[in-house]
Amino acid sequence: MSGIFSLSMPSGFMHPGRLWLLVGLVALAAGYVAVHQQRRRALARYTNPRLAHLVAPTRSGWQRHLAPVFSLAALGVLFVGLAQPTRTERIPRKEGVVVLAIDVSASMTATDIAPSRIEAAITGATKFVKGIPTGIHVGLVAFDGTSRLLVAPTLDHSAVISAAQTLRPGPATAAGEGIYTSLDAIRATLSTDLKAAAKAGGHPAAIVLLSDGTTTVGRPTVQAARDAAAAGVPISTIAYGTPNGTVSVDGQVVDVPADTATMSEVARITGGKYFEATSAGQLSSVYANIQTTIGYTTQPREVTRGLLGVALILLVGGSAVGVFSTARAV
Repeated sequence: MSGIFSLSMPSGFMHPGRLWLLVGLVALAAGYVAVHQQRRRALARYTNPRLAHLVAPTRSGWQRHLAPVFSLAALGVLFVGLAQPTRTERIPRKEGVVVLAIDVSASMTATDIAPSRIEAAITGATKFVKGIPTGIHVGLVAFDGTSRLLVAPTLDHSAVISAAQTLRPGPATAAGEGIYTSLDAIRATLSTDLKAAAKAGGHPAAIVLLSDGTTTVGRPTVQAARDAAAAGVPISTIAYGTPNGTVSVDGQVVDVPADTATMSEVARITGGKYFEATSAGQLSSVYANIQTTIGYTTQPREVTRGLLGVALILLVGGSAVGVFSTARAV
């Protein structure tokens, strides 16, 4: 499974079998070269070299081949066009559900990511939601020692952004509960059509999980990931924070490194993508990457019309060269 909302689309040529016509073009080019060589040998054999220019007026070597080359190139472009080539284009998705689950445990007060982990996370989440296409339902879950659905998946993305601004840290970490709350929100939002797409492997829904520490309470994170995989919901994870992050608890300095192993395993189990973010800039880039995967898909777009234009230009160019060369020869 390649990632969130994965979708297999054709690429290259719609009718690649028609490219065999190019073999005939190569044979035609080879025939032209053979005829030209035969003509040169005949002139050399039966014509007085000093009178050859009267029998077959010559032009510079490259000029007399321009018109045929243009014509052969035009045919080549036309043959490629008959195979109906395509190129992929990125287009916004028209529907789907994504839930953003953000760790708001006490470790998010660490300042190893300026101005603090939680402030950088809020800024990154805001940019992320702003870039999601309007047809995608977006929800927001916050988890510390408990998990809360702050905004049910909605097309009102501004409501999600407003809720993100209210995130505040609390004690403990329940990432597994955050996943289960996200799954419940997705199930409540999916339409009948989207549920059918989920069963078919189309992944109309996804979870983006950001966590900076190890789960300390609630159901196991890995078990939650298995249940998400069974529901057909991929989870893209962000292991957030530097290895040297610390917070002060009751006057004692406590190390709060990100749990990279668990976040990587969650992504692997569910078919999502795994990222690490150790700075605000890196987190922004990670969100942008996930945003593109979630909010957009690629579809093949036929480019035959453009090739026909190129072929027409080549034909006109070849004709012009031919007329000009003939006029000079006369």
